[in-house]
Amino acid sequence: MPLLSVKNLSIEFPGRYETDFAVEGVSFDLEPGEILGLVGESGAGKSTIGNGIVQLLSPPGRVSKGEIYLNDSKISDFNEQQILKVRGSRVGFIFQDPMTSLNPLFTVENQMVETILTNLDISDTREAEKIAVDLLRQVGIPDPELRIKQFPHQFSGGMRQRVVIAIALAGEPELLIADEPTTALDVSVQDQILTLIRKLCHERQVGCLLVTHDMGVIANITDRVAVMYRGKLVELGTTKQILTAPNHDYTKSLISAVPRSSIKVDRFPLVEYIETTAKGLKQIDVATHWLGQSKKHSGGENLLEIENLNLRFITQDAIFARNRKYLQATSDVNLQIKQGETFGLVGESGSGKSTIARMVAGLQQPESGSIKFDGVELVNNPDRATIQRIRLQMQMVFQNPYSSLNGRMKVNDIIAEPIRFHRLTPPDQVSGIVGDLLDHVGLGRQMGRRYPHEFSGGQRQRISIARALACRPRLLICDEPTSALDVSVQAQILNLLKDLQDELGLTMLFISHDLPVIRQMCDRVAIMRHGRILETADSETFFENPQNEYSIELLSLMPRFDRIHETAAQP
Repeated sequence: MPLLSVKNLSIEFPGRYETDFAVEGVSFDLEPGEILGLVGESGAGKSTIGNGIVQLLSPPGRVSKGEIYLNDSKISDFNEQQILKVRGSRVGFIFQDPMTSLNPLFTVENQMVETILTNLDISDTREAEKIAVDLLRQVGIPDPELRIKQFPHQFSGGMRQRVVIAIALAGEPELLIADEPTTALDVSVQDQILTLIRKLCHERQVGCLLVTHDMGVIANITDRVAVMYRGKLVELGTTKQILTAPNHDYTKSLISAVPRSSIKVDRFPLVEYIETTAKGLKQIDVATHWLGQSKKHSGGENLLEIENLNLRFITQDAIFARNRKYLQATSDVNLQIKQGETFGLVGESGSGKSTIARMVAGLQQPESGSIKFDGVELVNNPDRATIQRIRLQMQMVFQNPYSSLNGRMKVNDIIAEPIRFHRLTPPDQVSGIVGDLLDHVGLGRQMGRRYPHEFSGGQRQRISIARALACRPRLLICDEPTSALDVSVQAQILNLLKDLQDELGLTMLFISHDLPVIRQMCDRVAIMRHGRILETADSETFFENPQNEYSIELLSLMPRFDRIHETAAQP
């Protein structure tokens, strides 16, 4: 008997004028101990299926048709009180955005202990605390006894994702729904987490529904794969069959769009089947458009210079300074980024990559060191007018798009806000520019009338990119800009960034855990660990001949897709 059985499932979102069907007629089974991968482009309905199984659909979403069985229980007919007993204890859920699934007002310990006491037959708080610490240690968080006392905002994005995974495992569930569980994790920690999930499934016979766009994860861990496109299940088969001999054209498109790890290409491959998803969207002619009228700068000179940058966070406060404990986020960091180049920053979660990005963008102040943009010192500069002018030329695409977008504003207003605030164009031209940007990032101007919660994770990331481009920046700081995107949309977005770089002389600081993407996008690469720069080299030199032991370890874990590209039939 299947652990999970989904039969003819349809999920709809009724609107004022029409009803949108996010999922139509999807059926599949999941056996105990099996890992089923659910793949497809953003907006295909993958996360919606996971939410629908445990009745976590955002209003007005609802299951309009179909049946869902967990063992012998028809959970699709459960009321709110009945489904509450299923969540956490029988079904564990790993959400895509860790910051929105953790309560910022409570420590990690409070949240984990509450989950353990609620879902396990345990009444002793001390025993629950020991289990919580052990779970944090299993998911690779260093010093778990100390870190468990901290709040979510004191963790990096990858660390928060590990906390969410630990909480999902705390109730010892029989079914695990993992919605992009390794999105924010570097390849070394990703391998550790996937090994933990695989071990859990095999030893405890836990079934896992793994929602992901990472074909490397699919190749490494899943037993079978279900491919979704526009709410429908288009192909279902074993992992080997899907990756090496796909039948559906869309599946072939997904595989062919996976970035190559062995060679560097000028542009990411786009397949006709993928491109038809954006058919009819007007593309900007940057040469004549408002976006391309900013001053172009020649390459070769350093645009950004970072010298001896240091920052530490207090992990345990005390009245006397000698009793305080600190976490050294960055230690004597030195970087130079040239005008017009793409500089990659790679390292494990918690290594200080995003901290550097936030300090460059002015969101955090360093304890010591220097940050110069185009020769202007930004650290402790009292000239506010100059600082504001410089900040306008630096824009950031954040790792978690949902938490960086105002949920009370429509997309049109979100993108228009920086244009209006800085008075970059006459008011009567703003709406046209916003529409052009939405078209250019592959959403379509009609989407501007919606709110952020009405989009998938990948679509929200495209909104963030459009907002960043609205200020016509010279430096674009991309903190995991494609972590929430499937490979087909990822190829479109990264090609867009490359085109804009060529047309506008754009400079990019590109932070990513995806090493094949780093190879294709970046001119130079810096490797970070424990807040320090271990190695800086040209991209091809790094990938062909790494000098640091940690760099060699990272590259050894990099998924190799050459076999897939060689054997998969092309559409």
